[in-house]
Amino acid sequence: MSKIAFLNSYNTFSVLKKNLQQLNPQLILIDCELPGFMGYQSIQELLAISKQAKIVLFGPNLSDEVEWGFFKAGIKGYCPGKISTEQLNKVISAILQGELWIRRTLTHRILDELIKTTHEEKRTKQFIQNAIASLTHRENEIALLVAQGESNKDIAYRLAITERTVKAHLTEIFKKMQVTDRIKVALIIKDLIQSR
Repeated sequence: MSKIAFLNSYNTFSVLKKNLQQLNPQLILIDCELPGFMGYQSIQELLAISKQAKIVLFGPNLSDEVEWGFFKAGIKGYCPGKISTEQLNKVISAILQGELWIRRTLTHRILDELIKTTHEEKRTKQFIQNAIASLTHRENEIALLVAQGESNKDIAYRLAITERTVKAHLTEIFKKMQVTDRIKVALIIKDLIQSR
């Protein structure tokens, strides 16, 4: 039987948070009106403590915008008003099986978000590929060495150039890739290498 943290077991949000690590529940049932509950922020706090937990929120009827915001914050279900024990069992069963408990009127938002995310990922990948393609041979060499964790001094030694030249190339790489530091360059290059 999966462990469930019931909302009525705790009289404040802070008490729930304190007990969450010890409980390590699969499912958290929480009331919007629990003292200390601060909306989206509280959902994110719970998920930071218990990453595997699925959260079902209970409370008054919310606007589509607010309810959708809770789903984007990480909840897996929302139940407005009072529900019967039978209905609660259906909610719990659905959530534990990996489903969402969401009003049909909000399902179009899931599709819109998925389409938007897919388009953004494609644009980002295209931008990165164009940025990498715009690097000169030397800039490409330096970017690869940065991704391997090499320091400016080590790069200069390996390529038989000065550290000042390495810094100048890095400045150009940052401009072309529209990043501000070598960590981001390293992450982009590593991600690109792994996706090939």
